[in-house]
Amino acid sequence: MVKLLEEEDATNNVEIIYKDIKNNFGMIPNFFKAMAAADPSWLELNWYREKQIMIEAGPLDKKTRELIAFAVSVVNNCEYCSSAHEMMAQQQGASKKEISHVRQIIELFASFSAIANSFPDLPSDIKPK
Repeated sequence: MVKLLEEEDATNNVEIIYKDIKNNFGMIPNFFKAMAAADPSWLELNWYREKQIMIEAGPLDKKTRELIAFAVSVVNNCEYCSSAHEMMAQQQGASKKEISHVRQIIELFASFSAIANSFPDLPSDIKPK
């Protein structure tokens, strides 16, 4: 079983990071608790990255970012991640129809990739402009 560093056991920098995570998510996901138990500096690095890419304003809206995170999680066969990002995409306004459409896109391009990879040395016809 994966070891988790529970909120009540957090000290020093982990306690500060947990407060920030809870402020943003309303709770501390087990993913971050497992990272903190393994290596608090790893938690700090990845929480900083999460905030920079997924939480703070960027060129993509939060719903789009969560749909991308959901798609990557599905492709990577991470059930924990895909469930979390599906829920977070819905919290950002994604409809069940949009999530279903993302699944269809994943399936389509997974099959297209398999087909393209079945042709040895298929030359690219995409030229940069």
